[in-house]
Amino acid sequence: MRASPFLRLAVVLSISLLWGRQAHAAAVDVAIVFAVDFSSSIDPATADLQRKGHAAALTSPEILAAIARNYRGCIAVTYFEWSSPGRAKIVLPWTRICGREDAEAAARIISENGDTGLEPRARAGTSISSAIDVGRLLLDRYSGTADRKVIDISGNGENNDGLPVEPSRLGALAEGYTINAIAIPAQDHGSDCDLAAYFAENVIGGPQAFVMTPTAPGDYAMALRRKLVTEVSMNVVR
Repeated sequence: MRASPFLRLAVVLSISLLWGRQAHAAAVDVAIVFAVDFSSSIDPATADLQRKGHAAALTSPEILAAIARNYRGCIAVTYFEWSSPGRAKIVLPWTRICGREDAEAAARIISENGDTGLEPRARAGTSISSAIDVGRLLLDRYSGTADRKVIDISGNGENNDGLPVEPSRLGALAEGYTINAIAIPAQDHGSDCDLAAYFAENVIGGPQAFVMTPTAPGDYAMALRRKLVTEVSMNVVR
């Protein structure tokens, strides 16, 4: 009997988590899962926005200052790419970031191993429900302690593959996790959908959840930095 896509994915995630286990065993202020869209609608320019934007955000002075101001002065992050159910790639396993050196090492892995939009791949849909499920699994298996746990969805379209979003969303919220999102500005995907409104109504949830909405593709990196500063700064106690 063939294993289900979710079971195969769980095995892959378990191996990836074991690889990063020593890096994240200690307590952190917030644990963040970066869930990054690499479906068929992600072209090379959009792939670059996401990959380079996350790498730049982690090493920006604003983020490093926000981390340093927190109670423990450390966060934990992991970065995976998602599309259809059963199609997910761990780019960065759980990694503890307590300063510039840690941030630069994590950013380098994302830059070197993240999606470029250039590799040939089978047509893949946009399963936000699956992205939330994988994010939840990663947070469930995070072996350290965190005051807050967040799933960050980055995507350029509505859920159009796999299960409906709502059961996955409610499952993550029941665990006490927050789901935030950044809506990638559409270039021309043949849809009049207001993606930010869709994310706000159907995807995000939990304490102080929010959607970040760049006004143009070039604003993505700045919006991502603002989002991450907000998430990290929510734990500031002084």
